[in-house]
Amino acid sequence: MMKHNYLTQSGRYINDLLRLNVDGQNVIVNRASLLPFLIAAAFLCAVGIYGSISLDVGNENIIIFVAAAIIGGYMALNIGANDVANNMGPAVGGKVLSVAAAVLIAAICESAGALLAGGDVVQTVAKGIINPADDISVDEFRNLMLSALLAAALWVNLATFLNAPVSTTHSIVGGVMGAGIAAAGFGLVNWITMSKIAASWVISPVFGGLIAALLLFFIQVKIVNVSDRRQAARKWVPILIALMASAFAAYMALKGLKKIWKPSSMEVAGYCSAVFFAAWVLSKPYIAKKAEEISNKKKDIYTLFNLPLIIGVSLLCFAHGANDVANAVGPLAALVSTFSDTGIAAEVTIPFWIMIIGAIGLALGLLLFGPKLIITVGEKITRLNAPRAYCVALASAITVLIATALGLPVSSTHIAIGAIFGVGFLREYLENPDKKRLKPGHMLNQTSLDAFKNVNIRLRRKLVRRKFVLTIGAAWVITVPASAMLAGMLFFTLQLLV
Repeated sequence: MMKHNYLTQSGRYINDLLRLNVDGQNVIVNRASLLPFLIAAAFLCAVGIYGSISLDVGNENIIIFVAAAIIGGYMALNIGANDVANNMGPAVGGKVLSVAAAVLIAAICESAGALLAGGDVVQTVAKGIINPADDISVDEFRNLMLSALLAAALWVNLATFLNAPVSTTHSIVGGVMGAGIAAAGFGLVNWITMSKIAASWVISPVFGGLIAALLLFFIQVKIVNVSDRRQAARKWVPILIALMASAFAAYMALKGLKKIWKPSSMEVAGYCSAVFFAAWVLSKPYIAKKAEEISNKKKDIYTLFNLPLIIGVSLLCFAHGANDVANAVGPLAALVSTFSDTGIAAEVTIPFWIMIIGAIGLALGLLLFGPKLIITVGEKITRLNAPRAYCVALASAITVLIATALGLPVSSTHIAIGAIFGVGFLREYLENPDKKRLKPGHMLNQTSLDAFKNVNIRLRRKLVRRKFVLTIGAAWVITVPASAMLAGMLFFTLQLLV
């Protein structure tokens, strides 16, 4: 009896210890899940303090100034968490980079792009969306910029939570438009610019998808689907590497370094031609050596695209940091300029301390919250490998170049996601088993049961997850109006409070 009681009591102690251990693990997990938010909150507090000591403003303006600095940092965090996934996601999905390696490379390249090539001048009203002139006062302009920035940040934050990659440029554009309408009516908005931006909702993903699909089709026909893949790779991969090198040379000249270097069209063409030839010459022996070390299997041939893909996505991140840092710090710089300049300037100089906030915010947002969306973009829309991811990266650069030459405003986010969709839909067409299996006249020999089976097979071969097509498409369409409505409400609220 005593032995039984002893065993029972011992069992209770063990259960209590196990329960305590589980509870302890839950506490650790909860603390870990809260850690990114605590770090982000500490960053925003530091931004407020740093901003307050970086510019001497009167006591009557200190609250709005500190609030603007914090909201600018908050926007930078959200850009890092959402937008960067579009560049690094394909490399992760193609199993070329781990999530940790992608995040580290992107954080370095984004920060470098923002600080080295972010430029020191930005339009105060987000690419000419509104023309304030004398229609609004300085105080109204400050509230307008503050409302636009906060509305854009909140919308991007919500989109990140919902796993939807959206354009941060369109978010800030919608915020500025909505706050501008709330401040001075519809006449304040530059509707010609807005119509071009609306057109880019279709142009960006369609261009990106078509170019990525064409590149992948070329690789499939010339390299992957031939009997001697290694010999084909020796011939064509150096040319593809040279094409990527020249495209990114032009991309960096026209986009990544445009704030600090402005070459002519002839200079860009000359540099790109030289880069193409140099990359082709240098890559030929490299690819020939790598081809000798691998087998003729597809998965081994795919590894030849690893290095150019890593270089390509790194350059995309550098250019993204140089360009999109303005989405976070542009409105902040415009607001800050009103404390030292008279009136509302058409362009303002961005102080270096504001650029630091943008650069650190981009990197920190990516490190803390970016992996979730990187996995979504790289793995959940469609299955990628190194050549497919290579096509997405190269299509992003080429599409931006074509749009720039044509004067079309496009979104890098829409292009990258459109390229992923293009690759996925091409795979559906090429890998549909019905096309390989069914012969001419098969419909005459099929029973109703055979037809039903073929329908099931076709449905199972959907290689692009349709729910992401609908979710992401809806998020793109409502980004500008959602940001605009939110910014308008915030502007009216600020006007009442001030």
